[in-house]
Amino acid sequence: MAKKKQSLQQTARKVITHTTPKSFVSEQFRTLRTNVNFASPDLELRSIVVTSAAPGEGKSTTSANLATVFAQEGKNVLLVDGDMRKPTTHYTFHMPNTIGLSNVLTRQATVEDAIRPTTIERLDLMTCGPIPPNPAELLASNAMGMLISDLKKRYDVVIFDAPPVLSVTDGQVLANKCDGAILVVNSGSTEKEMAAKAKEAIEASNSKLIGAVLNNFELAKDSYYYQYYGNAEE
Repeated sequence: MAKKKQSLQQTARKVITHTTPKSFVSEQFRTLRTNVNFASPDLELRSIVVTSAAPGEGKSTTSANLATVFAQEGKNVLLVDGDMRKPTTHYTFHMPNTIGLSNVLTRQATVEDAIRPTTIERLDLMTCGPIPPNPAELLASNAMGMLISDLKKRYDVVIFDAPPVLSVTDGQVLANKCDGAILVVNSGSTEKEMAAKAKEAIEASNSKLIGAVLNNFELAKDSYYYQYYGNAEE
């Protein structure tokens, strides 16, 4: 029981952009938000998939914090847990996962039933719901396409936390249905070959690759940026 509790605590990722908005890391997420806003001047990016090459690279942390900074900008944001194999957003936001995306796609619940407000202003969450036996088929269904269209009418930005693209096809399927995709790469652990294959997988899905996020990169303490933002934790 103690090990399980510790595992859940590790899964509940910290939304640092909400808890310490003046930190260096939070500033980097705001930079990411700016880059996304300018990534496609001819097409407004309303639905975004956040994925990675392999598990444990920080895509769920990135999606939660990116959703938060968009909400802090004044936009109405929905974060959707599209990882219907190992969902985690309900841990991060301390919510139940009894009704979510899988229920909506199988017509067991309405969109209104599955969306819950978070403690962060203008940020709502749709958890994964009960894990289905056929995640890829559900994500590839017409119901998923119709759901995304509906959500884009309700929100300014819809962000999907998707499974790693090299592990299962789910991430590619979601990327194909959304306006753009962000690839999270873990500094020091993601092999260049895997990152390249992940990039190719996203492009093969006919999705627009917005860019990549280099996660867990250690910045030298004598860096100008570290000195400027590093101590602003209040």
